[in-house]
Amino acid sequence: MGMPMGMFPGIAATGAPPQRPAGPSTPVQQDNGQQEDDEEQEEIVDTPVAGEDDEFSDEPPAPSADIGGMIGQAMAATPMSDVEALRAENMSMRDALTNATGIINEMDTQPMPPIVGDGFVVPAHVVSDFVRIGRQLQRDGLCHATVGSVSTLSLDEPNLVHITKEGSPLGQLDERHITSGRLGEMAPHGAGSAWKVHTILLAVTSLEHNGSAACAHLPAPYTTAMSLEQDLFVLRPSDLAGKQRFESVVIVDSDDVSEDDFLRQLSEGLQQSKCKAIVVRGGGVYAVGANFNEAWDNAAAIEHSMKISFLTRLADIE
Repeated sequence: MGMPMGMFPGIAATGAPPQRPAGPSTPVQQDNGQQEDDEEQEEIVDTPVAGEDDEFSDEPPAPSADIGGMIGQAMAATPMSDVEALRAENMSMRDALTNATGIINEMDTQPMPPIVGDGFVVPAHVVSDFVRIGRQLQRDGLCHATVGSVSTLSLDEPNLVHITKEGSPLGQLDERHITSGRLGEMAPHGAGSAWKVHTILLAVTSLEHNGSAACAHLPAPYTTAMSLEQDLFVLRPSDLAGKQRFESVVIVDSDDVSEDDFLRQLSEGLQQSKCKAIVVRGGGVYAVGANFNEAWDNAAAIEHSMKISFLTRLADIE
């Protein structure tokens, strides 16, 4: 029996005839549901991971919710009450006032040059003391403009008196407004008529303070107003502080008396007033002390007492 056509010896026959190889396969179209799932997967893959490019970003990172929560917890754990807030504000204001006070003190104690006179020198610290007390008297309302004068006995030269010149503004003093002279001698240049009164009162005061003395003539408004009552010859404080300091302050008339009588009345009246102050009717108060501070203190005290007496009369309080 012969071999079938197309067969070669040694090759087994197959059940189907040989076919030509097929071309590229055609993709099978997927249904809509499967296609949408594939698109969602692609979107998820394409979405960048948060924080992946942060190191390349110029914008500062937003604070996380954890940090904000910790800050809130810290604030809640240490609350500041209204009292504590006011106390902190008070401390801040006190510091500011302290700094301002220091600046004012520096302005009041500005360095001044010494004064070189005929055979004497007024030290720089004495000139600065004149400037300081003049500004203090001005601030307290005990003097105004160019009305008023201050003087002191020198601690370096015996019988040497330093006094402000006539018409000097106490609130704006400098070395040009100070002149000096000797006790018992003629008035120095610029001292004016205040020289004799100041020297008499300084001499009386120095006996009470071992050679130290200062005097301030001030047109204190309430004291001057109270002295204008013609039937009043002594000022008696009605307030407790005034009574403790002054038992009484004598009022001296300058009209219709000679200069010598007037000076004598001043010296006697000052001694009767415990060597602290004396008032000239309508002419202000002469306050004295061992130094400028004591004279200022006595002047401020009698002025305060007379202010109370004046207001008491206005209120019709007995």
